[in-house]
Formats: sequence, structure tokens, C-alpha cells
Amino acid sequence: MKNIKIIIVLFIFFFANCEKVIDVDVPSIAPKLIIDATFEILFDQNPIVANTVVKLRLSADYFDEEIPTVSNATVFLTNLSNNAVILFSDTNADGNFLPTNTFIPEDDLAYELTVIYNNETYKGKATKIKSTPLTSIVQGDETLFSGKETELKVTFKDAPIIENYYLFNFDKNLFLSIDDRYFNGSEYNFSFFYTEDDIELPETVNIKMSGITKEFYTYFEVLINQSGQNSGGPFQSVPSSLLGNMTNTTNEDNFPLGYFHISETDTFTINLIDKN
Repeated sequence: MKNIKIIIVLFIFFFANCEKVIDVDVPSIAPKLIIDATFEILFDQNPIVANTVVKLRLSADYFDEEIPTVSNATVFLTNLSNNAVILFSDTNADGNFLPTNTFIPEDDLAYELTVIYNNETYKGKATKIKSTPLTSIVQGDETLFSGKETELKVTFKDAPIIENYYLFNFDKNLFLSIDDRYFNGSEYNFSFFYTEDDIELPETVNIKMSGITKEFYTYFEVLINQSGQNSGGPFQSVPSSLLGNMTNTTNEDNFPLGYFHISETDTFTINLIDKN
């Protein structure tokens, strides 16, 4: 027994002394301009209101905790039907640019977003995408694996004939994108589940449903797959450069990240309770 104990001690001592601290050098990449211009037209409100903020940030290295903001840029929108210009300004110097006058994007009109930063010009085009109102959202009683999830039962009526794509924002940086290939023109209902890590009951959550293009649907699917849910939104560092629909017309090699999109959006607020 004594010999066995000695061998074990020597074995542990050998591996303890083999431990080394390895420094991993993560390459630093020149910051890219991130343009988050996902406009929401709250069409089911009276009067109709719009969230038309252009958020400008700079990409950060993978382990950086802070995302730098950009406030020293020129931002404006052009109505391509009549070349009317809508100016944006960042009055709070927080990287969030808002229109200087009240602005509601119109139906069937193309708009061009222009951002000028560091003597380079970035442009992208978008047209408002129609959506449909939410029929109902109620708290359900079903759970998943742990038995402690909170169910939301969502119902809406899909617009017929055309291909539709939707983006759901379930608050808490939780998103879901779906298309209507299996329920075109029909009433559709599904369940979404919050985990214990997502919310602490009782909780009030604000749900958004937006109509999106097929291209933005694909973009957001890749974004979620790369960054994951609860990742802090589109400014979270992701493993690869995800290109959107904004281009650098001055220097194509210095491409931006982010997207310009205009969505009809419906909202719903619900108070969730503990049913367990």
C-alpha cells in the first residue's frame, strides 16, 4: 500500500508541474463602421408613429466589453421619388441619430440612407415592408425540459398570396424570424418559451412583430446563429464580418457592417405571472 501511495503522489506532482499558462494572441482588426438603421413603423397605433433611429457604432475586438459609439458623422435620408432630403442629428452625442423633423416613411417609396464618416460615404436603400397585426398573445401553461419555462402563445393572420417574412422581438434581446411557406394566407399560432435565465416572474414584456424582406430574414438568421440569443443585439462582436445592405461608395474595401431596413411593426405588452 505504501508503494501505491508513493506512486500516486509522484503522479500528481508530475502533472501539477507540467501545467503552463498559455497566452493566446487574438489578432486585432481595424474597426468597421456598424450601421443599425432598422426603422419600425407602428402602423396599428393611432396616430401612426415611427422609430427611425440610425445607430452608429464601431466594431470591437472579440474580448472587448465596450462598443465604441460614433457621433461625428453626417446622416441623411433621401426620398428617391422626389429627392427630398430628411436630415438626422445626434443631439445627445451617443451615436443615435434621429430625424430633425417628424418623419413617417410612406408606402411603396424607396429611400436611400447616406452616412458620411471619416471622409467616406456609405449608402443603402430600403422600402417599407408591410406586416399584419397580432391577433392575440396570451400566457400559456406548457413548459419544456426543466418544467419552469414560461410559455407565450402567439396568434396572427398571415397576408395571402405574397411571400411574407417576419421578425419577432420578445424583449430581453430574444428574437425569432419566421417565414410563411407552410401557412400562407392562414391564421397561424405558435408558442415561445422564456427560461428562468430570461425573465424573473412576475415580469412585463413588450413584444414586437415586424414585416421584413427575404434578404433581411437571411441576414438575421446568420446574425443569431453567429452571436446567439441574449447577445446584446446587433452590436455584439461576432466571429465573422456579416455584410448587410450598406456599401462604402468611397472605398469598397472598407465595407461597413449592419443593415438599413424599414418595417411595419405591431406591438403587444403582456404581464407574465408565476403559474408554478
